[in-house]
Amino acid sequence: MSHSEILETIESIQNMLVDRATGGFPNENDYSELRQILIEDPFVCDDLPRFLRTCRSLSQFWAYISKVSSTYAGRRSHIWDNFSPLLDKLENRNSSPVDKEASETLEKFDSENVHRLWLSTLERRKTDPEGAITLSRTLLESVCKSILEEYEGEIEGNPDLPKLYSKVSTYLNIAPNQHSEKLFKRILGGCSSVVEGLGALRNELSDAHGKGKRHVKPAPRHAELAVNLSGAMATFIVATYEEKNKT
Repeated sequence: MSHSEILETIESIQNMLVDRATGGFPNENDYSELRQILIEDPFVCDDLPRFLRTCRSLSQFWAYISKVSSTYAGRRSHIWDNFSPLLDKLENRNSSPVDKEASETLEKFDSENVHRLWLSTLERRKTDPEGAITLSRTLLESVCKSILEEYEGEIEGNPDLPKLYSKVSTYLNIAPNQHSEKLFKRILGGCSSVVEGLGALRNELSDAHGKGKRHVKPAPRHAELAVNLSGAMATFIVATYEEKNKT
């Protein structure tokens, strides 16, 4: 499911539960179907309210919610409060500026693989900085490989990120040596440096390799930097690829 479909499904089941908690009788089959979709989605299942995970039917939910509060207002507040953290995350209320644009671009490019990888990267940057840094590099590798496959077919071996980006940038005419204007060369050279830097940051601070006793664990700010840089570069690469295809 796409990001927007997941959000719509959550809002639908939240409204259904509010309806049941305030005297309504929503369709039992609709509830079971929506609940199953969310339970099986690995990107939201762990953040679902506990009562949604445990109440398999609206009858079970009624037995639960009727004991939470004797008033409609109290029941509504309980449901909204429990869904709020997940909805906030999905609506990117606590996101960085690059999050929304990158999400929209990557979802259109590859909703099943690249976009899901991006969502996983966003989810980990606060709670699992090392994992987020690893996924930041994996995101760029996936974008580059997807585009290279269009030009070269199946990729042989396991080229590292700088090599992948070097090939992609050449195909897309964004390699620094393809331009004579100093400003463009400087900007595009900076893009190459960002890609190389993400590779180095991943090797030093991520969970991709074994660590010694003096290993310095990355802080959330390091993950935030890696995620933002990766998202911005992935968006730039995909936007350039799509523009080249148009022309």
